[in-house]
Amino acid sequence: WLPKAHVEAPIAGSMVLAAVLLKLGGYGIIRMAPTNISTTLIYPMIAMAMWGVIMTGLTCLRKTDLKALIAYSSVGHMGLVASATLIQTPWSTSGAVILMIAHGLTSSMLFCLANMLYERTNTRMLIAMRGMHKAMPLMTSYWLIASLTNLALPPTINLIGEIQIMTTLFNWSPLTIMMTAMGTTITAIYSLQMFMTTQQGHLTKDSKETYPAQTRELLIMLLHALPILLLTLNLELIY
Repeated sequence: WLPKAHVEAPIAGSMVLAAVLLKLGGYGIIRMAPTNISTTLIYPMIAMAMWGVIMTGLTCLRKTDLKALIAYSSVGHMGLVASATLIQTPWSTSGAVILMIAHGLTSSMLFCLANMLYERTNTRMLIAMRGMHKAMPLMTSYWLIASLTNLALPPTINLIGEIQIMTTLFNWSPLTIMMTAMGTTITAIYSLQMFMTTQQGHLTKDSKETYPAQTRELLIMLLHALPILLLTLNLELIY
Protein backbone atom coordinates (compact mmCIF):
# COMPACT_ATOMS: atom_id res chain seq x y z
CA TRP A 1 0.00 0.00 0.00
CA LEU A 2 2.91 2.37 0.63
CA PRO A 3 3.84 3.14 -3.02
CA LYS A 4 0.16 3.71 -3.83
CA ALA A 5 -0.19 6.08 -0.88
CA HIS A 6 2.92 7.98 -1.94
CA VAL A 7 1.87 8.33 -5.56
CA GLU A 8 -1.73 9.33 -4.92
CA ALA A 9 -1.03 11.68 -2.00
CA PRO A 10 -0.37 15.41 -2.44
CA ILE A 11 3.19 16.56 -2.05
CA ALA A 12 2.77 17.55 1.62
CA GLY A 13 1.34 14.11 2.39
CA SER A 14 4.19 12.34 0.61
CA MET A 15 6.82 14.37 2.45
CA VAL A 16 5.23 13.81 5.87
CA LEU A 17 4.72 10.11 5.14
CA ALA A 18 8.35 9.64 4.09
CA ALA A 19 9.95 11.83 6.75
CA VAL A 20 7.78 11.19 9.83
CA LEU A 21 5.28 8.34 9.58
CA LEU A 22 7.74 5.73 8.29
CA LYS A 23 10.08 6.64 11.12
CA LEU A 24 7.28 6.14 13.63
CA GLY A 25 6.91 2.62 12.24
CA GLY A 26 10.62 1.97 12.68
CA TYR A 27 10.50 3.38 16.19
CA GLY A 28 7.58 1.08 16.96
CA ILE A 29 9.54 -1.96 15.78
CA ILE A 30 12.51 -0.95 17.94
CA ARG A 31 10.34 -0.52 21.04
CA MET A 32 7.99 -3.47 20.56
CA ALA A 33 10.23 -6.19 19.10
CA PRO A 34 11.03 -8.62 21.94
CA THR A 35 14.70 -9.15 22.79
CA ASN A 36 14.21 -12.89 23.19
CA ILE A 37 12.62 -13.49 19.79
CA SER A 38 13.09 -17.09 18.63
CA THR A 39 15.64 -17.89 15.94
CA THR A 40 13.08 -19.85 13.93
CA LEU A 41 11.03 -16.69 13.54
CA ILE A 42 13.81 -14.14 13.03
CA TYR A 43 15.43 -15.98 10.11
CA PRO A 44 12.48 -15.83 7.70
CA MET A 45 11.60 -12.25 8.71
CA ILE A 46 15.11 -10.93 8.03
CA ALA A 47 15.29 -12.97 4.82
CA MET A 48 12.03 -11.39 3.65
CA ALA A 49 13.33 -7.91 4.52
CA MET A 50 16.56 -8.51 2.57
CA TRP A 51 14.64 -9.96 -0.36
CA GLY A 52 12.40 -6.90 -0.30
CA VAL A 53 15.45 -4.63 -0.60
CA ILE A 54 16.51 -6.40 -3.80
CA MET A 55 13.03 -6.66 -5.30
CA THR A 56 12.16 -3.00 -4.70
CA GLY A 57 15.50 -2.00 -6.23
CA LEU A 58 14.79 -4.07 -9.33
CA THR A 59 11.32 -2.52 -9.47
CA CYS A 60 12.87 0.96 -9.38
CA LEU A 61 15.03 0.09 -12.40
CA ARG A 62 11.97 -0.39 -14.58
CA LYS A 63 9.75 2.37 -13.19
CA THR A 64 8.81 5.22 -15.52
CA ASP A 65 6.83 7.17 -12.91
CA LEU A 66 9.25 9.38 -10.96
CA LYS A 67 7.14 9.53 -7.81
CA ALA A 68 6.59 5.77 -7.80
CA LEU A 69 10.34 5.25 -8.21
CA ILE A 70 11.08 7.34 -5.12
CA ALA A 71 8.31 5.54 -3.20
CA TYR A 72 9.74 2.09 -3.95
CA SER A 73 13.17 3.40 -2.99
CA SER A 74 11.73 4.29 0.43
CA VAL A 75 10.40 0.76 0.82
CA GLY A 76 13.83 -0.67 0.03
CA HIS A 77 15.61 1.48 2.60
CA MET A 78 13.02 0.56 5.23
CA GLY A 79 13.81 -3.10 4.52
CA LEU A 80 17.33 -2.48 5.79
CA VAL A 81 15.94 -0.74 8.86
CA ALA A 82 13.52 -3.59 9.59
CA SER A 83 16.25 -6.24 9.30
CA ALA A 84 18.53 -4.27 11.62
CA THR A 85 15.89 -3.69 14.28
CA LEU A 86 14.99 -7.38 14.37
CA ILE A 87 18.53 -8.34 15.41
CA GLN A 88 18.14 -6.19 18.54
CA THR A 89 21.78 -5.31 19.23
CA PRO A 90 23.02 -1.83 20.20
CA TRP A 91 25.05 -1.53 16.98
CA SER A 92 22.12 -2.53 14.76
CA THR A 93 19.68 -0.25 16.56
CA SER A 94 22.10 2.66 16.25
CA GLY A 95 22.50 2.02 12.52
CA ALA A 96 18.74 1.79 12.05
CA VAL A 97 18.18 5.12 13.81
CA ILE A 98 20.89 6.84 11.75
CA LEU A 99 19.52 5.45 8.48
CA MET A 100 15.96 6.43 9.38
CA ILE A 101 16.97 10.04 10.04
CA ALA A 102 19.08 10.18 6.88
CA HIS A 103 16.38 8.58 4.76
CA GLY A 104 13.71 10.90 6.15
CA LEU A 105 15.61 13.96 4.95
CA THR A 106 16.69 12.44 1.62
CA SER A 107 13.36 10.92 0.64
CA SER A 108 11.41 14.05 1.57
CA MET A 109 13.85 16.10 -0.53
CA LEU A 110 13.39 13.78 -3.51
CA PHE A 111 9.60 13.94 -3.28
CA CYS A 112 9.72 17.73 -3.17
CA LEU A 113 12.04 17.86 -6.18
CA ALA A 114 9.76 15.48 -8.09
CA ASN A 115 6.76 17.71 -7.33
CA MET A 116 8.62 20.77 -8.61
CA LEU A 117 9.15 19.02 -11.93
CA TYR A 118 5.53 17.88 -11.98
CA GLU A 119 4.29 21.46 -11.50
CA ARG A 120 6.28 22.53 -14.55
CA THR A 121 5.73 19.56 -16.88
CA ASN A 122 2.31 18.29 -15.69
CA THR A 123 3.60 14.73 -15.94
CA ARG A 124 5.48 12.27 -13.76
CA MET A 125 7.01 10.32 -16.66
CA LEU A 126 10.79 10.31 -16.52
CA ILE A 127 11.26 10.58 -20.28
CA ALA A 128 9.15 13.76 -20.39
CA MET A 129 11.32 15.49 -17.77
CA ARG A 130 14.68 15.20 -19.51
CA GLY A 131 17.02 18.12 -19.96
CA MET A 132 15.96 20.02 -16.84
CA HIS A 133 19.56 21.09 -16.29
CA LYS A 134 19.13 23.64 -19.07
CA ALA A 135 15.90 25.03 -17.67
CA MET A 136 16.77 24.97 -13.94
CA PRO A 137 20.55 24.75 -13.51
CA LEU A 138 20.50 25.69 -9.81
CA MET A 139 17.95 22.98 -9.01
CA THR A 140 20.23 20.41 -10.67
CA SER A 141 22.70 20.84 -7.81
CA TYR A 142 20.00 19.84 -5.33
CA TRP A 143 19.06 16.89 -7.54
CA LEU A 144 22.70 15.82 -7.42
CA ILE A 145 22.85 16.13 -3.62
CA ALA A 146 19.61 14.16 -3.17
CA SER A 147 20.62 11.42 -5.62
CA LEU A 148 24.09 10.98 -4.13
CA THR A 149 22.80 10.84 -0.56
CA ASN A 150 20.13 8.36 -1.66
CA LEU A 151 22.82 5.99 -2.95
CA ALA A 152 24.87 6.51 0.26
CA LEU A 153 27.88 8.32 -1.12
CA PRO A 154 30.81 8.59 1.32
CA PRO A 155 31.03 10.31 3.76
CA THR A 156 27.31 11.09 4.05
CA ILE A 157 25.22 10.05 7.02
CA ASN A 158 23.36 7.57 4.80
CA LEU A 159 26.56 5.58 4.30
CA ILE A 160 27.26 5.51 8.04
CA GLY A 161 23.83 4.01 8.73
CA GLU A 162 24.07 1.45 5.93
CA ILE A 163 27.61 0.40 6.91
CA GLN A 164 26.51 -0.17 10.50
CA ILE A 165 23.53 -2.25 9.36
CA MET A 166 25.59 -4.26 6.86
CA THR A 167 28.26 -4.93 9.51
CA THR A 168 25.67 -6.08 12.02
CA LEU A 169 23.99 -8.36 9.50
CA PHE A 170 27.35 -9.82 8.47
CA ASN A 171 28.24 -10.56 12.09
CA TRP A 172 24.85 -12.18 12.53
CA SER A 173 25.12 -14.24 9.34
CA PRO A 174 27.88 -13.88 6.70
CA LEU A 175 25.43 -14.93 3.97
CA THR A 176 23.61 -11.61 4.25
CA ILE A 177 26.56 -9.73 2.71
CA MET A 178 25.55 -10.95 -0.75
CA MET A 179 22.01 -9.57 -0.45
CA THR A 180 23.03 -6.26 1.14
CA ALA A 181 25.79 -5.72 -1.41
CA MET A 182 23.40 -6.45 -4.27
CA GLY A 183 20.80 -4.11 -2.78
CA THR A 184 23.23 -1.21 -2.39
CA THR A 185 24.56 -1.72 -5.93
CA ILE A 186 21.07 -1.63 -7.41
CA THR A 187 20.30 1.48 -5.34
CA ALA A 188 23.32 3.24 -6.82
CA ILE A 189 22.27 2.26 -10.35
CA TYR A 190 18.69 3.53 -10.20
CA SER A 191 19.66 6.68 -8.28
CA LEU A 192 22.15 7.68 -10.98
CA GLN A 193 19.69 6.65 -13.68
CA MET A 194 17.04 8.89 -12.13
CA PHE A 195 19.43 11.84 -12.02
CA MET A 196 20.73 11.37 -15.55
CA THR A 197 17.27 10.88 -17.04
CA THR A 198 15.72 13.98 -15.49
CA GLN A 199 18.67 16.37 -15.81
CA GLN A 200 20.60 15.38 -18.93
CA GLY A 201 19.58 15.37 -22.58
CA HIS A 202 17.59 17.80 -24.68
CA LEU A 203 14.53 19.65 -23.44
CA THR A 204 11.20 18.50 -24.80
CA LYS A 205 9.02 20.93 -26.73
CA ASP A 206 6.64 21.28 -23.80
CA SER A 207 9.47 22.02 -21.34
CA LYS A 208 11.16 24.87 -23.20
CA GLU A 209 8.95 27.44 -21.44
CA THR A 210 9.78 26.07 -17.99
CA TYR A 211 10.18 28.83 -15.40
CA PRO A 212 13.23 28.72 -13.09
CA ALA A 213 13.20 27.75 -9.45
CA GLN A 214 11.54 30.16 -7.05
CA THR A 215 12.99 31.42 -3.78
CA ARG A 216 10.59 29.41 -1.61
CA GLU A 217 11.54 26.21 -3.48
CA LEU A 218 15.24 26.87 -3.03
CA LEU A 219 14.64 27.55 0.67
CA ILE A 220 12.83 24.22 1.08
CA MET A 221 15.74 22.44 -0.57
CA LEU A 222 18.23 24.25 1.64
CA LEU A 223 16.32 23.20 4.75
CA HIS A 224 16.70 19.57 3.63
CA ALA A 225 20.32 19.72 2.49
CA LEU A 226 21.63 21.68 5.48
CA PRO A 227 20.69 19.08 8.16
CA ILE A 228 22.21 16.33 6.01
CA LEU A 229 25.45 18.30 5.81
CA LEU A 230 25.49 19.12 9.53
CA LEU A 231 24.82 15.51 10.55
CA THR A 232 27.50 14.30 8.15
CA LEU A 233 30.05 16.65 9.69
CA ASN A 234 29.00 15.93 13.29
CA LEU A 235 27.14 12.68 13.81
CA GLU A 236 27.04 13.23 17.58
CA LEU A 237 24.13 15.62 17.01
CA ILE A 238 21.85 12.55 16.81
CA TYR A 239 22.91 11.33 20.22
